[in-house]
Amino acid sequence: MAQPEPGIPELIYTQGDSVSVTVVESYGDFVYLSSNFPREVEEFYTLVPELASSSSFAPISNATQAAKLPMSSVQITVFPNCGICIGLAYHHVVADGRTFNNFIKAWASFSRLGDSSKVDVRSKPSYDQESSSGAALIFLSWWFFNFQKMGSEIHNFEDSKLSSEAMEDHQACSPKEGKGKRLWKKVKYQLVEYHTLPNYLRDNEYILGHYRSEWPLKQVLLSMFTIHNETLNVWTHLIGFFLFLSLTIYTAIKLPEVVDLHALQHFPDVLKKADLHKLHEEFMTCLPSLPNMPDLNRLREELKTSLPSMDLLPSLSGWHVMELLNNCLPQRFSHGNQTDVCVLSSMKEDLANIVAPLMLRPITRWPFFAFLGGAMFCLLSSSACHLLSCHSERMSYIMLRLDYAGIAALISTSFYPLVYYSFMCNPFFCNLYMGFITLLGIATVLVSLIPVFQNPEYRIVRVSLFLSMGMSGILPVMHKLVLFSDQPEALHTTGYEILMGALYGVGALVYATRVPERWMPGKFDIAGHSHQLFHILVVAGAYTHYRAGLVYLKWRDLEGC
Repeated sequence: MAQPEPGIPELIYTQGDSVSVTVVESYGDFVYLSSNFPREVEEFYTLVPELASSSSFAPISNATQAAKLPMSSVQITVFPNCGICIGLAYHHVVADGRTFNNFIKAWASFSRLGDSSKVDVRSKPSYDQESSSGAALIFLSWWFFNFQKMGSEIHNFEDSKLSSEAMEDHQACSPKEGKGKRLWKKVKYQLVEYHTLPNYLRDNEYILGHYRSEWPLKQVLLSMFTIHNETLNVWTHLIGFFLFLSLTIYTAIKLPEVVDLHALQHFPDVLKKADLHKLHEEFMTCLPSLPNMPDLNRLREELKTSLPSMDLLPSLSGWHVMELLNNCLPQRFSHGNQTDVCVLSSMKEDLANIVAPLMLRPITRWPFFAFLGGAMFCLLSSSACHLLSCHSERMSYIMLRLDYAGIAALISTSFYPLVYYSFMCNPFFCNLYMGFITLLGIATVLVSLIPVFQNPEYRIVRVSLFLSMGMSGILPVMHKLVLFSDQPEALHTTGYEILMGALYGVGALVYATRVPERWMPGKFDIAGHSHQLFHILVVAGAYTHYRAGLVYLKWRDLEGC
């Protein structure tokens, strides 16, 4: 009850009085509203009940000017299958924020215990506004002035537009509102702690802070250049992606192209009829070391006697350029001809570069490039997943499936060089092993589409599934060793593959056990936690397999089937 000035407002209760309670249903984004990061305050207005202002109630008596006002109201907003929100509104003349909070606690305690005598004394609200400094009188004067002013403005509004005074107040507030909005745009999106995250972002309870939660897409993309607990997860695999992109380009440029053998059928006859004097002039342009070589007539005689005696077409793919030159031109490349060793080495390199496209037919490269493609896809999808998953639940679902598909692609394509180059002369086993690992990779991707697959409690299941894919490679490796036990290349590549498996295995173990952050929660939030170590080990394992692939290519280029 608002008494006439200078009377103190009174709290009056009449039997049957109650607080207004409104129950509404909302299909808004409950997770977004309940998360801990800055948002526009207007987004919460619908969760708070409307409380009639003093101007909405006409005076009880024109003589006394007393008016009856509601003290508070409650709104319960139900979010189906998510939760509820309780919004409270109260008249500020009744209590300030802390006092009203104490009142709610006391009310809840009384409702729970059913006996006011059992309510904790410390939680009982106090409404004493008296002070020796006269603050209560100042407050009352200010309140009555605004109360009367607001009532006058409301009554005038019924007959006319906003008064010029209200318009001036509105214009005076506008610059402040504009300044506030400009300040709001400058506020950086805050990093939050683990306990405030929505369920779909909770993966590692030992990383306690520095999380991004449901940021706008623009801010998410820009966050790759800021510090948070995913920064190194993003960059370890993004750098790995560019490393393998560079290796792919380098490999494609440096490795010789496949040539048409049929074009070489008449190569010896063409060489016999060649004008060696003209050939000498052309060689002089491209071979600086040629003047140190004896006349080319002797070269022609040696080629006439050497090349026709060789079974050219069947064995061409097995020739090594340097060995061929040594065999065909023994006197030219022997140390007994008193040719300078440096000149001799330079000559062999120059001739090798010229003759290589004609004398060497490289084995097909597609299994090796398939592995490089799988590695780049895995690394890029992993980096994108760690960067974008915090945007929304739907984005997280898509990115995690892409990440799982990338892991399956890396494991599957890692088998291709091993199986193809080891069993290229045994088509049955080649097709059997490659078909099996391909089907296993597809099955793994399909299983990863199940929504519960990403839940933290299925971490061990995920690791076991991907590890089983990797362990299936033991059989073809053992089979290779049985078939090629006398080949040093088989042992060399197996050593690389054992190292690769060890790196992947240690990475999976670190990932599953969440070491070291489980020993000191919160100490490795930014750098050094298990997922970052896992990423580094994956890149190291993939690079080890790249080195093994180079050995396979050289082996099969020289040996063929």
